[in-house]
Amino acid sequence: MEYIVIIIINVIAIILLKIGLNIHFNDVQKIKEIGYDKELNKIGNKFPTNIEICKNILEKLNNKDVKIEEDKDSKTSLYIAISNKIIIADIQDTFTRIQTIAHECLHSVQNRKILLFNFIFSNVFLLYFIVAIFLILFDIGNSMIFIQTFFILGIIYCTVRMYLENEAMSKAIYVAKEYMKDYQQDSKNVTDEEIEILVNKFAELNKIGIPLTNFQLITVTIIKAMILAVLVLI
Repeated sequence: MEYIVIIIINVIAIILLKIGLNIHFNDVQKIKEIGYDKELNKIGNKFPTNIEICKNILEKLNNKDVKIEEDKDSKTSLYIAISNKIIIADIQDTFTRIQTIAHECLHSVQNRKILLFNFIFSNVFLLYFIVAIFLILFDIGNSMIFIQTFFILGIIYCTVRMYLENEAMSKAIYVAKEYMKDYQQDSKNVTDEEIEILVNKFAELNKIGIPLTNFQLITVTIIKAMILAVLVLI
């Protein structure tokens, strides 16, 4: 009975979180529509290649030791702390690439101890989830303790990850704007109005993307806890 209660409470928690963060089911679609707007992308295409943008922003952040790699087969750009590498996904055809690259560059200058902790703890957390599944399936140990421990680890995981992501997302718009202004002075092929248009769209994306990212992080963790509770009932 207590595991059914856990599942019900978790479902209610997701609903309340959705209401509290003002999340809508079409938020992801909105982000895609803005990101692939043809007129905005015409402006975005006036800027250099992804690699060049990344190098320039890293230089502004005084961090030239980061390795940069462009992966055309990847859909997600990321900074890997353990190898100090930025991987840029296939984002050449969207104006959001400037803010996305700024975001990953900002990750590279965050507190290294926190970055490494996040990298290691994320993998430990995933491993614990897999181990907990097997222990519950084979009825080894106390399932309630496994679920409670998962919740505690989940709080730590979400707190650290959200801190890193929220900081990078909130600062990326300013770093991207500064980069575009500097590029404008050198190239003269982008106007103040065009830069302002992109910055306003970055702000619009952040308004949707920041709460959505937090919601997704917490919701995925809650759903995993629900999976463990369901396995107990099987």
